[in-house]
Amino acid sequence: MAALHLRIADNLAKVRQQIADAAQRSGRELAEVTLVAVTKYVDAEVARALLDAGCRDLGESRPQELWRKADALADAAPRWHFIGHLQRNKVRRTVPHISLLHACDSRRLLDELESVAGETDTEVRALIEVNISGDTSKHGFQPSEMPEVVRSLPGYRRVHVYGLMGMASLTGTLDDARRDFERLRLLRDQLLDMAPEKIELNELSMGMSNDFEVAIEEGATMVRVGSALFEGLDV
Repeated sequence: MAALHLRIADNLAKVRQQIADAAQRSGRELAEVTLVAVTKYVDAEVARALLDAGCRDLGESRPQELWRKADALADAAPRWHFIGHLQRNKVRRTVPHISLLHACDSRRLLDELESVAGETDTEVRALIEVNISGDTSKHGFQPSEMPEVVRSLPGYRRVHVYGLMGMASLTGTLDDARRDFERLRLLRDQLLDMAPEKIELNELSMGMSNDFEVAIEEGATMVRVGSALFEGLDV
């Protein structure tokens, strides 16, 4: 157990230093970037070691795994982020656990979130997922759809959108990833110019273990890091 905690703490420190260095290179402060530790391939014990090391934001992409870990770690009160595709029939059970939904990827999901939140007298914090790379295997709105989506957001009284989420192409280089991230940032900037009053799009969730430094250099405010935090562990 002690060895696990030491390894996790060391890996976390290294990732945080990489985040700080990338922020400095782009003239930004470390506090501008939130690290979301993606725990989908580790068990609750390893996730707890991250919490003990001071990483409060945890991310899951599978509803059943989120439910299981949320119950196991309820005493530690992590901030859960749901970062994967969320099927509408799993919204009702998932939403109570999460502080932020990163992958609001369709109009039907927006409508379902609004309906469930209304029935349960709750609110949902979300990011809109944009398929910025054009990969046909990815979920998300097309960039061309986003002006209409943003104009419609005031109609959602219980779903509060705070920004955009995107992923670089799975087959590209780091230079390709940089271009994808730049496109998402530029799209966000364009949308800000035409967004209705009180619609905030300040958050940009982009970047994973293999490209999060580039994402930060291009304006990411949240990075979703998994494998880099678990190096040296048998997971």
